[in-house]
Amino acid sequence: MDRMKNKTILITGAARGIGKATAQLLLAEGAQVALTDIDTEHLRDTMHQLGTDNALYAKADVTQLSEISAVVDETLETFGKIDGVFCNAGIGGAAHFFWEYPPAAFACVIEVNLMGVLYTMQAAMPSLMKQGGSILITSSIAGLAGMPKGAAYSASKHAVVGLAKSAAVEAARYGVRVNTIHPGPVETDMVRLLETAINPQDAAKGKERLKDAIPMRRYATAEEIAHLALFLLSDESRYITGAEYRIDGGMQAV
Repeated sequence: MDRMKNKTILITGAARGIGKATAQLLLAEGAQVALTDIDTEHLRDTMHQLGTDNALYAKADVTQLSEISAVVDETLETFGKIDGVFCNAGIGGAAHFFWEYPPAAFACVIEVNLMGVLYTMQAAMPSLMKQGGSILITSSIAGLAGMPKGAAYSASKHAVVGLAKSAAVEAARYGVRVNTIHPGPVETDMVRLLETAINPQDAAKGKERLKDAIPMRRYATAEEIAHLALFLLSDESRYITGAEYRIDGGMQAV
């Protein structure tokens, strides 16, 4: 239970879902965690549930470099260092055919899902360079293939793969690893958008169609994604960088 002992990990998008589950697992493995999200209400509830002195939380909009930099500064002031960053904050965006996608709505998805990752990495990199560490980015299976009525989301998730690979090459000399994870449908609030996009008239039928496309015939749980995140944030993956990890129940194997 001490795979992350003496490690400090910053998690964005930590209020719910994958971010929250990862925070819980990292704490159980001995880490100190800094949680940030734009959703203050759920972030506060998560901190209350964690109930530990080994965690801090702070509201931040990842599209604002100054705000995520302030969280990095607070983390360093509290824990003294940052050993890993889990860039997990993201939005699904609306469901539109690409030729109908409102430009402002498209740009918003790119700003959160791509620029938010870049800003988080930029803010944390000076600390990571001092002792090495791990940067992990939540992409998606939509970052490896197209997503009908999800052009903005898919484009943003493809883009972070390119960002991660470039960063992995540049950061390796400092002992900093950069990898991406690619979940399929996960039992979180975000999957509801996908179900509705598949069948706007009946989201329940959209859910069944989506599950039928998964060989394991179910969604992942946030906890299952968290276990992969734990591995890639830990020293157990110290020779892995620039890699893409699908965790999709076999969805892209067929």
